[in-house]
Amino acid sequence: MTDKIVIFSTCESEADARRIAVHLVERQLAACVNILPGATSVYRWKGAVESASECVLVIKSRRDLAPKIEQEFAAIHPYEVPELIVLPIEDGAKPYMEWLGLQLAE
Repeated sequence: MTDKIVIFSTCESEADARRIAVHLVERQLAACVNILPGATSVYRWKGAVESASECVLVIKSRRDLAPKIEQEFAAIHPYEVPELIVLPIEDGAKPYMEWLGLQLAE
């Protein structure tokens, strides 16, 4: 088990996704954020089943930075309740894991 994590989130637009990705990488809260446009989400919101086109964000970071990322999301994400799902990275290619670690705030 490593101290590295992957965080999944979604945004309504590529512009919002890019803004959030740049914000997190510039602050060294994320080493990399992949933006995957074209997702369709089906969910229940305020008692009704909804459907929306979204972008998925795949955020690579470190476990101890997750609370700060959650704080940043509360401040900058346009959704009332932004998705933030944190998964541990069990293992990975050593050079990539070392690079990831070097990109993050100490």
